[in-house]
Amino acid sequence: MDKTAKSDEPAIGIPYSYQPPLPQRFYVENPHQAGAIPPNAIFGDPKGIPLQQTIYRDTPAPFNCTYCGGSGVTTVKSKPSLAAVVGCMMPFMLGVCFLCPSMDCLWHKYHYCPSCNEKVADFEKSDICAVMDPPHYIQGSFALPA
Repeated sequence: MDKTAKSDEPAIGIPYSYQPPLPQRFYVENPHQAGAIPPNAIFGDPKGIPLQQTIYRDTPAPFNCTYCGGSGVTTVKSKPSLAAVVGCMMPFMLGVCFLCPSMDCLWHKYHYCPSCNEKVADFEKSDICAVMDPPHYIQGSFALPA
């Protein structure tokens, strides 16, 4: 009788197939911060639509000027970056510097208001590896409506 009583006792301990629960996340990752463009983004002239935020990148961006109060699309001016100079110097060792003007993907972009000509924003690039990523040579600027 003692033998049957011992076999009826439950086993104490953690089974081998036990997996601890995954930690709970209390935040939701925003896909727009990772580069995804939202479906309600404005790319051209806002035409009186109030804007919540403007993302300045390579192309002219819709904006509301904080200096003159006007709205419209920025004027973009480009200047070579350090990454463009380094990218130009690499083939220069072979005696040619042909990449610098064509590597617009590495140039800094400065956005100006077309009405008052004040500098509104800048988009500076420092990643020389952008040359190896042709789909992302030019990143479009956009604004989010309020």
